[in-house]
Amino acid sequence: MTVDGHKRVRTAAVVYGSETGNALEYAEEAGRILERLHFHTIVQPLDALRPTALSLFNFVIAIVSTTGQGDLPTNARSFWKKLLRKKLPPDHLQDVSFTTFGLGDSSYPQFNWAARKLHKRLLQLGAQEIHPRGEADEQHEEGSGASWDPWAASLRQQTLIRYPLEDGRNPIPGDILLQPKWILSCVTKNSVTDTAPTSAKNDQSPTVNGVGSANGDLRDHGKGLASVADASDTNCHSLLVQLKENRRLTPLDHWQDVRHLCFSCASQVEYSPGDVLTVMPENSSNDVDQILELMDWSEQADQTICFEPTSNVLETDFYPRPLVTVNQQCTQLTLRKLLKYHLDIRAVPRRSFFAMVAHFADDTMHKERLLEFTDPQYIDELYDYTTRPRRSILEVLQEFHSIKVPWSWAANVLPELRGRQFSIASGGSRKHTPEGRTNFELLVAIVKYKTVIKTIREGVCTRFLAGLPAGTCMKVMLQKGGLNIQKGEATKPVVMVGPGTGLAPMRSLIWERYQWHLTMSSIDLGETVLFYGCRNKEADFFYNEEWKALKETMPLKVYTAFSRDQKAKSYVQDVLVQQAELVYDLLHSQCGTVYVCGSSGKMPKAVRIALVNIFQSKGKMEESVAEDYLQTMEKQGRYKQETW
Repeated sequence: MTVDGHKRVRTAAVVYGSETGNALEYAEEAGRILERLHFHTIVQPLDALRPTALSLFNFVIAIVSTTGQGDLPTNARSFWKKLLRKKLPPDHLQDVSFTTFGLGDSSYPQFNWAARKLHKRLLQLGAQEIHPRGEADEQHEEGSGASWDPWAASLRQQTLIRYPLEDGRNPIPGDILLQPKWILSCVTKNSVTDTAPTSAKNDQSPTVNGVGSANGDLRDHGKGLASVADASDTNCHSLLVQLKENRRLTPLDHWQDVRHLCFSCASQVEYSPGDVLTVMPENSSNDVDQILELMDWSEQADQTICFEPTSNVLETDFYPRPLVTVNQQCTQLTLRKLLKYHLDIRAVPRRSFFAMVAHFADDTMHKERLLEFTDPQYIDELYDYTTRPRRSILEVLQEFHSIKVPWSWAANVLPELRGRQFSIASGGSRKHTPEGRTNFELLVAIVKYKTVIKTIREGVCTRFLAGLPAGTCMKVMLQKGGLNIQKGEATKPVVMVGPGTGLAPMRSLIWERYQWHLTMSSIDLGETVLFYGCRNKEADFFYNEEWKALKETMPLKVYTAFSRDQKAKSYVQDVLVQQAELVYDLLHSQCGTVYVCGSSGKMPKAVRIALVNIFQSKGKMEESVAEDYLQTMEKQGRYKQETW
C-alpha cells in the first residue's frame, strides 16, 4: 500500500478463501479488529491479489476453509496455483509477515489441510510467521468460535505489542461505529444523492451499480493486483438452464419432501461424477416487504441505487470491491431487488451482526441485550437464542423492534445471499437429452422442520426450488467437485457409501460406470458396490427401480440399511461390517476405491471406524496397522469423502 515504494504505517490485508461464507465472516471480523487498532485494512478473497502484493502490507492474515479432498475454496485456487510455480525462489515472499487461521470439519480425514498447506507454502517462500496458526473445528460443540475467540484475542494483543500505537493514540473502542468502505446511495439524473458521507462526495469518486469494483478493479497503481482474468476459475461455468421436471419422490405423508429436479441447457458442457450445481435462491416477496416495513425503508424501496465509496478512491492505493456482488446486467438496481436477490434476511445471525445492529437500537434494554450476545462469556446464550432454534435475522429485527438501520447501510449489516451447492445426480447417458442438450439431475431434500420453539423453519434455497414450475429459466454455476473420478478407474472396483441425498454423486458415478461398460468393450468393468441408507424402504429408497434394471447389465450390487423398518436400527456402517469379507476383498485384495458422501458429522466417522474394524478382522491387522492402511488409501486417492 504505497505510492513511493515504501510501506505506509499500519497497513494490513485480511485475505480469505471461502466456499459457504464462513471464512468471509471471520475475515470481516479480523478486519474490524485491525481497523480498531488504526490499521488501513482491506478484506478480499485470495484470488483478488497476486502473491507479491502481500509484501505491500505490514502484515497479512489469511483465513481459509477446506473443501473437497483437502482443497482450497474456489476463490483462492488461482492464488494457490501462482504460489505453486516451480520457478519461485525461496526468498520470493521474504518481505511478507503473516499468520493463518483454518476452518475445517474433523469428520473429514483432510482436516484443515487447506490452511496448513497455505501456511507451509508461505514459509517455504520466505514469508515470516508473526503469530501462531489457528484452527477451528465445525464439529466442536461450541462451533468454530471456540477456537476463534482466544486466537483473535491473542492476535490483537500481539499486534499491539508488535505494532504499538503512537503516544496519545488509543484503540477505537467497541462502542464507536466503524465507517464502512461502501454505502448505498440513490441515483439521480446528474449525480448521487446526499446520503453518503462528505468524504465520498467528490466528482472523481466512482459509483458502482453492483458490478463489484470501482473503476473496474481495486486500485493499486499497477502494483500486484490480480486481473479479472487471473482471478477467474476455469473450473466454474455460468449456465442458463431450464427446469424440465420437479417431481416429489417421497410420499405426501412422509416426514420429508425429497425432490428429483431435472434441468437442461443448450450449451454442450462436460461434467463428471462429484461435480456440483450452484443454485442462487431468492427471498420471498413477503419477507422482503416485512423487512422494508420494519426498517422504514419502504420509501426508498424502488428507487434506483448504487454502491458508493466512503473515501476518495483516487487517493487510495487499494480500495476493496463491495462485498455484495450484483450482476453486471443489473443496470437498475433497487433496494427491493437487493433484498430479494442478494441479501440474506433469513440467515441465522452471527455475533458480528448483533455488534453492528446494537449501534442502531434506540431502546436501552434492547441495546444492552444485543451487546450481551457479542460477549464471548455469553456464548451459550447466543447459541440458545440463534443456532439452536435457527432464529433468523428477520425474526431478530422483529423482536428488537427499536433497531432502525439506515437503508444506506443495508449491505453492510445484512450478509450476502449465497448460492447453495447440490451434487449432480446424473451421469453417463443421462448427461445429455435426446435433442443433444446438456442434462443435469439433482436429488434435493427440501428443508422444512419445526424447531425447539415450535416454529417452522424452511431453507431459503430449497423452499425456492420446491415452488419452481417446469419451464422456469434460471442461471446456475457448474463447478468441479472434489471426487476427481477418472475413466482410468473403470477396471478397479468401487465401494460407495451414500445414505440419504448422499446418493446423488453415487448415482452419477453408477451411470458413468455403466456408460464405460457399454463403450469400453475391451476391458472388464470393476465391481460396483453401493451401500445406501434411509429410514424406510417404501418411503425413501430412491431410484430402486433403476438399480434393479442396471444389475441385469453391469456388475452392480446394492446393500441397504433401513433404520426405521425394524426395532433394531441399522445404518450403513452396520451393513458394511456385515459385508466385511466383500469389502475387504474389494479394497485390500483388489485395491479398490471407497467414496463416502452425505451428511457430515457422525456418519463419516462411523464409516471410517467400520472400515478399520474390517481391515483388523479380515486382514488380521493390529488397530494401528489398519489405521495406517486407511491413511495410505487416502494418500493414494482411494478413500474420498464429500460431505455437507
